[in-house]
Amino acid sequence: MRSSHAVPTLRVHGRAFAQISEFHPELTAFRRDLHAHPELGFEEVYTAARVKEALEHCGVDALHTGIGKTGLVATIQGRSNTSGKMIGLRADMDALPMTELNEFAWKSARAGLMHGCGHDGHTAMLVGAARYLAATRNFDGTAVLIFQPGEEGYAGARVMIEDGLFDRFPVQAVYGMHNWPGLPPGTVGLNSGPMMASADRVTIEIAGRGGHGAHPYQTIDPVVVAAHIITAIQSIVSRNVRAIDSAVVSICAMHAGDPSAMSVVPGKATLVGTVRTFSPKVQDMVERRLNELCSAVALGFGATAAVHYERIYPATINSADETRFAADVASSLVGADHVVRDLEPSMGSEDFSFMLQVKPGAYMRIGQGAENGVGSCLLHNTRYDFNDDILPLGAALHSALVEQSMPLSV
Repeated sequence: MRSSHAVPTLRVHGRAFAQISEFHPELTAFRRDLHAHPELGFEEVYTAARVKEALEHCGVDALHTGIGKTGLVATIQGRSNTSGKMIGLRADMDALPMTELNEFAWKSARAGLMHGCGHDGHTAMLVGAARYLAATRNFDGTAVLIFQPGEEGYAGARVMIEDGLFDRFPVQAVYGMHNWPGLPPGTVGLNSGPMMASADRVTIEIAGRGGHGAHPYQTIDPVVVAAHIITAIQSIVSRNVRAIDSAVVSICAMHAGDPSAMSVVPGKATLVGTVRTFSPKVQDMVERRLNELCSAVALGFGATAAVHYERIYPATINSADETRFAADVASSLVGADHVVRDLEPSMGSEDFSFMLQVKPGAYMRIGQGAENGVGSCLLHNTRYDFNDDILPLGAALHSALVEQSMPLSV
C-alpha cells in the first residue's frame, strides 16, 4: 500500500516553481480526486466540470467549454499584448479501460476504469500553471490552455482541431508534456524530430474453404494460411526497412474456428495487429508490402486475403526551433545537466501529433521515476500512479514556456 510520502527536494530554479510549490498540497488533492474518478474519452464530464471549477477559481480571462465534445480551453492575457502572440499549452484528461490494483486512498472508484497513464497529473499540472499565470501575468501576449479529451485512441486532438481549436485560438506554437517513469524526477527529455511513432491498425481477413479436420485435403485451411502470413510478415522490417530507419509490425490477435470444435477446419481466419513507423515513406512501404505479401501467400494456398489498413495516429514530430527553445526553457529550471536533448524516440503513439501537424511545437517527457520506487511503475500498468512530487515542476515548466516565449518589454 502506498501512502503520502515526503516530497524530495528538487533543484529547480525560478519564481514560478517557488510560487507554485506553495499550493502543491492543493494540486495534489486535485490530482488525486481526478484519479479516483477516471473517465474514458469524450465521457470526461466530471473531469471537465472539476477543471472548469478550478480555472474559474484561478481567475482565467475566458473559459470555453465543449470544444471537441468535452474539451476546454482557457485563455489568460499577459500584462500587455504588444506582440499579439498566442502560445498553446496542452494537457490530456482521459483515462483507460483498466482495472486498478492499487490500494491507496485515491484509487479508482469506478470499476474497470483507471488513470493508468497519468493524464490526471497532466491536467493538474496545467491547472497549476493557470493559477500561477493568472496571478502573475509576467508575459506579453495570450496563453492558451488546452484541456483535451480522448487521447487514448479517440483522436481527441484531431476532434478539437476539427471543431475549430486553432481557428479560434491561432497560436504560434503549442507544447505538451507527458510523465515518464524511465526518467528521474527533475529531469526533462525531448528531441528534435520524431518523438513517438505513428499508430496504424491492420486487419487481415483470410478466406479459405472449411471442412472436416480428418480430411484436410478437401479444404483450404485458413489457419495454415494465417500461420504462413504471420511468418512472412516478419520479413517486412528485416528485409524492406533500411537499417537506419525504424518500424514495428506486430500481429497481436488471431481468430479462427471454435476451440470446442477440434475437428472442424474453419472457412475464415482473421489477424489483427499494429504497425509503428516514424516517417510517411516507411509507413507507405509497409502498407504496400503487407498487401502484396498477404495476397501472394494466400494465393499460393488457393485462399484469399484482404488487408484493411487504418492510419490511427500520425507520428509525433517535434519542430526544430520549438524543441531547442523548450530544452532551453527546461534548462533554465532544472539545469542543463538534467535536460536530455537527444531522448530516444518511443514506438508508442500520441495524438498530440495532430496538433504538431498544423502548428510548430514540441512534446516533452518529464521524469517521475524516483530511486525509492515512487512513480517508477510503467505506464498502462494496473499498479501505475502519477508521482505527485513533480506537479510543481510540470506547472512551472508550462508557465516558463509562456513567460520566456512572450517576455515583457523592459
